[in-house]
Amino acid sequence: MAATTASGPPGPALWSRGELNAFFGFGINMLVNVLVLAGLAAGVVQIPAEDVFGTIIPALGIQLLIGNVFYFYLARQLAIKSGRDDVTAMPYGPSVPHMFIVTFVVMLPTFLATKDPMAAWAAGVAWAFIIGVIILIGAFVGPYIRKYTPRAALLGTLAGISLTFISMSPAAQMWETLWIALPVFGIIFLGFVTGIKLPGNFPVGLLALIVGTILGWVGGVMEPAEVTKAVENIAVGLPSLEFGLLADGLTDISPLLATAIPLGIYNFTEAMSNVESASAAGDDYNLRAVLLADGTGAVAGSCLGCPFPPAVYVGQPGWKQAGGRISYSLATGVAVFLFCLFGVFPLLDAILPVPAIVPVLLYIGLVIGAQSFKEVPKAHYAAVVLATVPNIAAWGLGQINNTLAAAGTSADEVGLAALGGAGVIYEGLLLLGSGAVLAGLMLGAIAAFAIDKRFLWAAGYAVAAGALTSIGLIHGEEVKFFVHGELVLGYVLLAGLFVGAHYLGEPLRDVDATDPIDVEDAEANGLVPLTKSAEPAEAERAPVPA
Repeated sequence: MAATTASGPPGPALWSRGELNAFFGFGINMLVNVLVLAGLAAGVVQIPAEDVFGTIIPALGIQLLIGNVFYFYLARQLAIKSGRDDVTAMPYGPSVPHMFIVTFVVMLPTFLATKDPMAAWAAGVAWAFIIGVIILIGAFVGPYIRKYTPRAALLGTLAGISLTFISMSPAAQMWETLWIALPVFGIIFLGFVTGIKLPGNFPVGLLALIVGTILGWVGGVMEPAEVTKAVENIAVGLPSLEFGLLADGLTDISPLLATAIPLGIYNFTEAMSNVESASAAGDDYNLRAVLLADGTGAVAGSCLGCPFPPAVYVGQPGWKQAGGRISYSLATGVAVFLFCLFGVFPLLDAILPVPAIVPVLLYIGLVIGAQSFKEVPKAHYAAVVLATVPNIAAWGLGQINNTLAAAGTSADEVGLAALGGAGVIYEGLLLLGSGAVLAGLMLGAIAAFAIDKRFLWAAGYAVAAGALTSIGLIHGEEVKFFVHGELVLGYVLLAGLFVGAHYLGEPLRDVDATDPIDVEDAEANGLVPLTKSAEPAEAERAPVPA
């Protein structure tokens, strides 16, 4: 029910009946993400636990509190302006793809090269700062990039991240203790995918966590001594400005740009997609305000020592369907902030078994991957798959490098010939996987335009990919000018091929105006139905994919 404000206009209720279910669902999601990123920082990069839980996690808590307060404000203002009581706030938390990228692509290689976790931490903080700056710029240029990039390219790169950096490690961890993890995954799958409702509308995520925790403790997986130790170490964490750490990271900025620039571009394009998704569900938020909030959150967090940038989450319509309105996200932000501030996460880490947590990440990865196909025309499925390939290469390259490092060696020491003799195409994976997100976007766009027979647009993206390659933003380990001439030549020749196809007079992909499914797929990509009388010149003036 709408409440009446002192000035007269109707205002939204601060708490609605469905908020609790959305709070637990989103809260468990957020809890999992914070525990995972804490484990990545301490376990993978080996940043001292006192720094993780005394600086990084409290800084993250401040990010999330400020961001969720802002999105609560936007939702309330929208509800007051529209006179509706069903407005749902945008969900906001640590970006899942970015936490894995910054760990395995930025901080871990720095740690392995320097054996210094502080240097790795500084590199991560600088990377998050660059991400924030790019998102702030994206608030002004992002709509133009999205306008001329096929959806298959944008979602395909996200699918690649979801299949590799989000899904693979959790899946492997699940199979190490499957008797705990698989029932938990089953509960999540039944509740979130099939839509089965629990008695009393009990939160599905909470039930999964409870069942997994009980199985873990009954099965002897957990250590009571760790709980006692965590209780003794609970302390208030008050982060301070870490300008020195940020400055140290920025001294060697060029290797960071190869991932920060494409990930920053991805971040603001994903935010635009999420805002449009909310609009389709009835809640029209200001895109520029959302992007400015995301960018500011990343910059502020990096200045406080947090290498994990926040982002607006996908799924606002889902939380709306679950009953969430203007306060569920705010309540989650406040709870997580208090947990971060008072050092509760080490205790939660000691209480909650890993097999009870990671199935949620696998579910998230599966949903993101599936959505990448659901939201594009069937004709563009091949473009989605092609856009995933660079991220798969990047993940595989990381596994090889980590294995070699564990053995006390490296690819340079082993030699490319020896690796090739063992069937490891190391150099190819290195070139294909470097700058994977932006490379996937380029390849997906080229494929989508070629599928639709928009050959000049395909040629333009091939030229753009060649230009990005020439400065190392894709297919390069660091930003340098006039590099990888042979790769640039490949893209130039591909562009020439498409130009030739265009002048051979090939028409646009034909759309059967009598087939509603074909028309729906075509319109989703900005095409228009063609009749037999339509001239190619008229067809070429059809809008480009939005």
